[in-house]
Amino acid sequence: MTNQMPPPSVPSVPFVRRMASHIVGYPRMGPKRELKFALESFWDGKSSSEDLLAVAVDLRASIWKQMSHAGIKYIPSNTFSYYDQVLDTTAMLGAVPPRYDWTGGEIGFSTYFSMARGNASVPAMEMTKWFDTNYHYIVPELGPDVKFSYASHKAVNEYKEAKALGVDTVPVLVGPVTYLLLSKPAKGVEKTFSLLSLLDSILPVYKEVISELKAAGASWIQFDEPTLVLDLESHQLEAFTKAYAELESTLSGLNVLVETYFADLPEAAYKTLTSLSGVSGYGFDLVRGTKSIDLIKSHFPSGKYLFAGLVDGRNIWANDLSSSLATLQSLESIVGKDKLVVSTSCSLLHTAVDLVNEPKFDKEIKSWLAFAAQKIVEVNALAKALAGEKDEEFFAANAEAQASRKSSPRVNNEAVQKAAAALKGSDHRRATNVSARLDAQQKKLNLPILPTTTIGSFPQTVELRRVRREYKAKKISEEEYINSIKEEIRKVVELQEELDIDVLVHGEPERNDMVEYFGEQLSGFAFTANGWVQSYGSRCVKPPIIYGDVTRPNPMTVFWSTAAQSFTKRPMKGMLTGPVTILNWSFVRNDQPRFETCYQIALAIKDEVEDLEKAGITVIQIDEAALREGLPLRKSEHAFYLNWAVHSFRITNSGVQDTTQIHTHMCYSNFNDIIHSIINMDADVITIENSRSDEKLLSVFREGVKYGAGIGPGVYDIHSPRIPSTDEIADRVNKMLAVLETNILWVNPDCGLKTRKYAEVKPALQNMVAAAKLLRAQLASAK
Repeated sequence: MTNQMPPPSVPSVPFVRRMASHIVGYPRMGPKRELKFALESFWDGKSSSEDLLAVAVDLRASIWKQMSHAGIKYIPSNTFSYYDQVLDTTAMLGAVPPRYDWTGGEIGFSTYFSMARGNASVPAMEMTKWFDTNYHYIVPELGPDVKFSYASHKAVNEYKEAKALGVDTVPVLVGPVTYLLLSKPAKGVEKTFSLLSLLDSILPVYKEVISELKAAGASWIQFDEPTLVLDLESHQLEAFTKAYAELESTLSGLNVLVETYFADLPEAAYKTLTSLSGVSGYGFDLVRGTKSIDLIKSHFPSGKYLFAGLVDGRNIWANDLSSSLATLQSLESIVGKDKLVVSTSCSLLHTAVDLVNEPKFDKEIKSWLAFAAQKIVEVNALAKALAGEKDEEFFAANAEAQASRKSSPRVNNEAVQKAAAALKGSDHRRATNVSARLDAQQKKLNLPILPTTTIGSFPQTVELRRVRREYKAKKISEEEYINSIKEEIRKVVELQEELDIDVLVHGEPERNDMVEYFGEQLSGFAFTANGWVQSYGSRCVKPPIIYGDVTRPNPMTVFWSTAAQSFTKRPMKGMLTGPVTILNWSFVRNDQPRFETCYQIALAIKDEVEDLEKAGITVIQIDEAALREGLPLRKSEHAFYLNWAVHSFRITNSGVQDTTQIHTHMCYSNFNDIIHSIINMDADVITIENSRSDEKLLSVFREGVKYGAGIGPGVYDIHSPRIPSTDEIADRVNKMLAVLETNILWVNPDCGLKTRKYAEVKPALQNMVAAAKLLRAQLASAK
């Protein structure tokens, strides 16, 4: 990236004796989201590129010095990013899609951020999930005509920047094979194009980068090759062998670490990895990949380094130090004392930054936690203990916290455990099949064909956010707050009636976040003030922490849903977040299997569903936006996950009457491979993100999958401010009618409307309803 600033003149780091310790990567946003605010200010034209660079320089310096002061030996550089590390690699390789009109030279902010976010004339590159995390990367668009060139010197510049501060770092690059395997064929390129055929074209750029790093004084280099944990075919594994054989002569004189994470390695991948030419060490995730330990014990090449990822980079729990030390000692006898390095399981990017910024957090629960800054200390403590310099006091405090967590009555609730254990005897299906239920519901609801609805939220205005903020800060009374929210609901209901929407929502004005809102009302959940984690670009999320058994002390939504229903005679949807989404968007306790926690949440949501039904709410939506996100990386583990995830959803609503209509909503997913599990959820109606996925979803039905429940594939993209015309929406619905029965199709937007403005929402919904009416008239006259 251009516009690099010289590092500030900071006193160099004092000498600290360093044990064999390593950090895979570190959060970039800063302890108080400094980078987020600097980026957004720059994008809004409120600050200059120099201002943004200055914030970045300070953040990088503080991270390197923090690790250095803690005694970490192998400190990473180039894990900082202004947006995303895969996009940084695209910039390094000069693989800029032609639509951005890049003319060569060093890639600056203008081209870089256009690729990330789009600009006035061209759209952004696609974004997708980074493995099975909640982080998203920018997908490279490649084809046979891409001319690769060394176009961003970021990795070398940041190595030099750290060196000037007295910190010798390990530069980190996304490995060449992983980069290609995570790419997609650009528009107009055959879908069957082999991305790995570009290996020979990108390796010359990697060689230039490696040579510059060597010349700058680097002694180690880290290649992240996490795709090695996936189900790879033999030709894909051969690409790793080929790539590192080709790089070997350029890498000579450097120590080379190939880092893997997020799962264990399949045996064939382990063999490929440990046979790579010119590689000095291998990094393994030993938290999510415990089976890798068996492979290491059965065969580990002599003279190579093992970077043992025993400190969890994806969760916020303190490490069980004595257990980790025992594992390290058993590994030491295999790889040798001087070849074992203590590491994190993956980059700490996926965890919160620093517990220091949680002064008001519950002291007991706090003692059970470790954020990124604390994990650095844990890695160092384990490395010192392994070297015979165990900090007895630190280990004793850790053992005490582990014991208090195990025995705490706040964690364990026998009644909940019994209720969850009893669930395993039933598969929780509703008594009658979906077509009979839909008939019973239609008699009660009397909806037209192609009924219209929205997904749940309506725009959250500045005024609305102010009311919630003031209520939280106790600046307004509960009565004032309730009146303000009721007034907002009344307006939203009136607007929907005016637009002539068939099934209404209350707009969710009382909710901050679809998971946090429920977590705050369930026992077993805790919330941080600054536990932010990067999701993509400058967007951060603050996941709840599930620390104990989950119960629902009181109804959570009944008051607002019944108030909303009192404003209209039309059906009003009760709006809930499903158990799997609550689980997948939280930091989950690690002392029991995830499915047990999910079953507990399902029971709490079941109580809420039944209370809504008793209160006269006849349509209840249980969102499972993140069901697919929890899918394990390996196909062999899919069936087990889908089984308990779908079962958890059915638990929530298996007790309702036939006349109560259960909806679910899913967004941003490729469902084709899990469509049978979706059918197995047995919801009455499913609304589903469709418009951004190039209508891939509909291809499932074209291929003959029979779906008998109601379905509402999104008819327009709410993530864009664009207002679709009536004809455009009608055209979309017609495409759906070509593959779906008229009597099961619903008409709705893609997702909730919370982030949009009323000036966009009103005309878009107006056109949506007009399109539904137009088609109803056409269908009636065709009879």
